[in-house]
Amino acid sequence: MGYGRLQPSDPGGSAHMGDQSPPQTAPSGTLRRSRKKLILISILSVTLIVAAAVSAVLLLAVRSKQSSSQSNSLLHRQPTQAISNACSKTRFPSLCVNSLLDFPGSLNASESDLVHISFNMTLQHLNKALYLSSGLSSLQMDLRAKSAYDDCLELLDDSIDALTRALTTVAPSGGGGGSSQDVLTWLSSALTNQDTCGEGLSDVRGVVKDELGQRLHDLSELVSNCLAIFTATSSSDFSGVPIQNRRLLMESDIMGENADVSRDFPRWLSKKERKLLALPVAQIQADIIVSKDGNGTCKTIAEAIKKAPEYSTRRTVIYIRAGRYEENNLKVGRKKWNLMFIGDGKGATTISGGKSVSQNLTTFHTASFAATGAGFIARDITFENYAGAGKHQAVALRVGADHAVVYRCNIIGYQDTFYVHSNRQFIRECAIYGTVDFIFGNAAVVFQNCSIYARKPMASQKNTITAQNRKDPNQNTGMSIHACRILAAPDLEPVKGSYPTYLGRPWKMYSRVVYMLSYMGDHIEPRGWLEWNTTFALDTLYYGEYMNYGPGGAVGQRVKWPGYRVITSTVEATKFTVAEFIYGSSWLPSTGVAFLGGLSV
Repeated sequence: MGYGRLQPSDPGGSAHMGDQSPPQTAPSGTLRRSRKKLILISILSVTLIVAAAVSAVLLLAVRSKQSSSQSNSLLHRQPTQAISNACSKTRFPSLCVNSLLDFPGSLNASESDLVHISFNMTLQHLNKALYLSSGLSSLQMDLRAKSAYDDCLELLDDSIDALTRALTTVAPSGGGGGSSQDVLTWLSSALTNQDTCGEGLSDVRGVVKDELGQRLHDLSELVSNCLAIFTATSSSDFSGVPIQNRRLLMESDIMGENADVSRDFPRWLSKKERKLLALPVAQIQADIIVSKDGNGTCKTIAEAIKKAPEYSTRRTVIYIRAGRYEENNLKVGRKKWNLMFIGDGKGATTISGGKSVSQNLTTFHTASFAATGAGFIARDITFENYAGAGKHQAVALRVGADHAVVYRCNIIGYQDTFYVHSNRQFIRECAIYGTVDFIFGNAAVVFQNCSIYARKPMASQKNTITAQNRKDPNQNTGMSIHACRILAAPDLEPVKGSYPTYLGRPWKMYSRVVYMLSYMGDHIEPRGWLEWNTTFALDTLYYGEYMNYGPGGAVGQRVKWPGYRVITSTVEATKFTVAEFIYGSSWLPSTGVAFLGGLSV
């Protein structure tokens, strides 16, 4: 607001006038009026001065009160010893303290109480983020942005489900029925989900990324803090590093008496389900039959998935007759529990697709088939992505289901063939084909008795079998490749000298992969492993090899990275067996005899 500038007074005190003639004497009436005006002005001036003084006193009082209030507030927000102790174990301690201080009840909580309080607080943040993010659906998005946006909503929803199960397990009232290994798995999965969402958004530009980024702010860090707080209070050890003075499981304790360790499946499978995996197709009573010719319950796999019940504790068997099935967005969602897909055999029943990132899709979105419903099983099916090497990332099969089993299947692609995204998985007697990072993800997964084939890549490419993306040291994730065959595919065999093949490279900081008791062909580079980017993660990763054999299994010329190790301890190696790595069985009282479970084949 502008004001006119006041004119300065002259030395004599008279105002500058238009003329310079001597002042004239005013009449007496004029003087009386002038005196009254001066008196009124004086009274007004005194009033203003007094008012100003009073205002100043009041302002000082208000400021003093505000300062006192702020001081009390700061004093009130000082963390308790329990909060300080709990947050000191996290990777993001400042966020941990501030977020817990904002949550009701935290100031009176013990350190153990803060486990479920941190879960509850993080769950509220996730729910709010999903609600606010859902409101962005009306924004204009190109195909790439829409793909990333849809991924993030799905992954947020999955994370909420995982945190809810974890909270139910650790809540003081109990009743969740889960174990500490379950909680570690669900928290690890939730953190992987947020990481995947961020990966998808990394190449997006514009308002969608900005708006979504604001709503997802700090979610990964909050989940990481939950994981750290829980790990610190849990007696479980899932680090995969050498552990001394542990009691060892008998093989009969892990698999049951008279078990054939080389043939049996993880103990999470019931006897009935093990029989299902072993029975010939003709003897299996299917709940739903898919047949392209119309002679079944459904003509499409999508229709069969829709028919299957939600949250079923009973196994639903879907038999897919021989044929080639290519359907858009084939997915067993997280609400579809305990679905078992059975085909007529590798190459007879094929689920295929040709999506790739070249179509402006996220890698997550390219899968020919995806499964996130707990207890998913697939048997005797080929999963294929035929996009080709030139289309880069193109997923044939993506699995994020907990307690998933893929048995006697072909998984065929080039770059990013098999996305073992999250949770606990067991892959047995499968043939997996690819080129760049063709087994990737952040599940806790064991591959057993599988054949892993490196194919001929593009002229400028190297083959890398694994790209594991464990980003947090507290995640119980990693890849165990146990009693497998690492081979060159027929198209690579005649030119294998021109295309080096590596066992893996570290996608994220705490990448973890082990090869145990596996045959390695001569196409494997003597160095064994490849850097992701110069020195990234070389001292924080965990790459191990245990008693592998074949021309590519020699370890004399392997990399000298701080995180790489030739495993010589059976105790260390057994941490990556089916019994311990993906089941997490409790230790039984020592028999006094060291008898390793699940390692010998």
